Amino acid sequence: MLEAIKRAAKDAVDAAGPVVVHLGVVTKMNPLEVLVDNRLSLPEDFLIVPESLTELKVIIGNQEIVIRKPLAAGDKLLLIRMQGGQRYVIMDRVVSG
Repeated sequence: MLEAIKRAAKDAVDAAGPVVVHLGVVTKMNPLEVLVDNRLSLPEDFLIVPESLTELKVIIGNQEIVIRKPLAAGDKLLLIRMQGGQRYVIMDRVVSG
């Protein structure tokens, strides 16, 4: 009986599509496309990009300075798949690992 309850609980969690962490790579810009775990290509509609990964420039005098660079092809990313698996939040760039 206990094993049946455990199995039912596990099946319910699996069916809900719990939050999962993934690694991805930007394969294309305009529109944004990310390859997740070397097998799933996600178009921009499935991605949530935080402000911290968008370009920020300031002009000081006659010089434009880039404070934050935007995402670019080849960037490695840390993503979290939202519950249900329909959308992915890009958490940050990955610089090692």
